[in-house]
Amino acid sequence: MIRLALAGAVILAASAYFAEGAWLRGIDRLHMAGRHFNRVLHIQLGYQLPGTPDLAGLDARLAAGGFKRGAPVFMRIFKSDMTAELWMKRGDRFALFASYPVCYWSGQLGPKLQTGDRQAPEGFYTISRGQLNPNSRWYRSFDLGFPNLFDRAHGRTGAFLMVHGGCSSVGCYAMTNAVVDEIWGLITAAMDAGQDRFAVQVFPFRLTEARLDAYRNHPWASFWRELKPGYDAFEATRLPPEVSVCKGKYAVRPATAPSADAPVLRNDCPADAGAQS
Repeated sequence: MIRLALAGAVILAASAYFAEGAWLRGIDRLHMAGRHFNRVLHIQLGYQLPGTPDLAGLDARLAAGGFKRGAPVFMRIFKSDMTAELWMKRGDRFALFASYPVCYWSGQLGPKLQTGDRQAPEGFYTISRGQLNPNSRWYRSFDLGFPNLFDRAHGRTGAFLMVHGGCSSVGCYAMTNAVVDEIWGLITAAMDAGQDRFAVQVFPFRLTEARLDAYRNHPWASFWRELKPGYDAFEATRLPPEVSVCKGKYAVRPATAPSADAPVLRNDCPADAGAQS
């Protein structure tokens, strides 16, 4: 009887563990620790990170893709994939110019909640020229603008959450100096040509139904579902969507016409927006 009782207790504990998604968090930590170790080791040994584009051939890459320096830009960051994408306006839509390896980010999958939690943010952010720091201690950086309107509505705290050079981070996205140099040059060229603000979407991973279903028991599954309309809108239109905050949740309206500037996040509940109930 005692053995049966113990076996029953173990089964119940294991069921709760799996139901709460704790096993996913453990896998996430192990997976990301391995990825981070691999990338830091590459840098310490003097190697370029796998997946880094030909940074010396920037002009040739622009020409080959039909891009022009100074075109409006848009960025997406995927934590689990450790990838940052830079999109540039080409014609009346945005096209992917380059994917860059993220060298390091701290914390685990899920949004930043408070100062000191070492989490890198997730969500929708806009960057203006005032958020660019050419003299950062991490070579060059731009501030994501955390906490944004949504973050503040949920009482989230923190400051100076950056995309920067180097390969170390406490709540930021570190890209290496060479990579951030290329990104910086294209961002500042876009702003010099008239783009006042550009959007950065930060996701835990690519928000496909398959990936979301795999994480359906994760504590942040509902938050990621809330981010999905913004991911889907850009996938469908190749235009950064209009994002607002409606009753403490993100609301998304797909863009219908190209615009150089990302709209500032505001409190708004548009009737046709993809707010999650």
